[in-house]
Amino acid sequence: MIFVTDKGRMANNIYQYAQVYAWGREHGRSTMSMRFAYKYPDFRIAHTRYHNLLMYLIGKTAARLHLIPTVDFSDGQTDAKIDTIARHRHVMVSGWGIRFEVLVIKYKQELVRLFNFLPAVHEQVGRVLQASPADTLKLGVHVRRGDYKTLQGGRFYFDDTQYADAISRFAALHPGRKIDVYICTNDPQIDQTYYRQRLDTCRVFFPSGTPAEDLCLLSECDYLIGALSSFTLIASMYHDVPLYWMMGDTSGMQPTEFRPFDELVLLFDHYFAPPNS
Repeated sequence: MIFVTDKGRMANNIYQYAQVYAWGREHGRSTMSMRFAYKYPDFRIAHTRYHNLLMYLIGKTAARLHLIPTVDFSDGQTDAKIDTIARHRHVMVSGWGIRFEVLVIKYKQELVRLFNFLPAVHEQVGRVLQASPADTLKLGVHVRRGDYKTLQGGRFYFDDTQYADAISRFAALHPGRKIDVYICTNDPQIDQTYYRQRLDTCRVFFPSGTPAEDLCLLSECDYLIGALSSFTLIASMYHDVPLYWMMGDTSGMQPTEFRPFDELVLLFDHYFAPPNS
């Protein structure tokens, strides 16, 4: 068994586990996510074999007592670390830096099924999306604030004007289309009035769901816009929703810059790396 643990947020946990799961599938190894054994019950994986409190305690205790090795990828990936995983029947994998993107693409549909949302989440999101007629273009926007204000000097932190500019540019790329904008955010102080006044040609909604509901809702949209993050990347994964990552000035936004998951997962670390690194 490969136990997988980390301290990141929900989407980071999905992204990290996806790498290990894909490697495990390729090599005939079982995997178990420590975080999804107890922390995120809104996903199917939390109700599958091995994902329970007993297995969590077994893995945690075995690692703490050094009965199984712990391989830490916090500082990146090496062949020696992968070899340690391959040589041990039971092992704990920790840290954000493990990467098998090509295998993630190969086993993407299995991951989508594994991280499917429970019916209650789908039902809640369905009620929210009922507001959009079938002929309306649904744009999902993830306004990421919080830790992004200081991460890499605020490189991926954008204000309301910048997000509204991106949405306006998207609308300009689709003249004549009715557009409903669903804005999900971790900023409780977001200026909802500003968006509705500025984007008067669109209908703007602020669903205010749980993290799982927000992720599910974004995955059901026709297009996605957001700051570079694993949250929007995972949202894109479910239905290959074209995603535009904001990198700064969006005035030159082009349709070709909305890319599917299979392309962006290969570029994620490159984009996220600090400049001149």
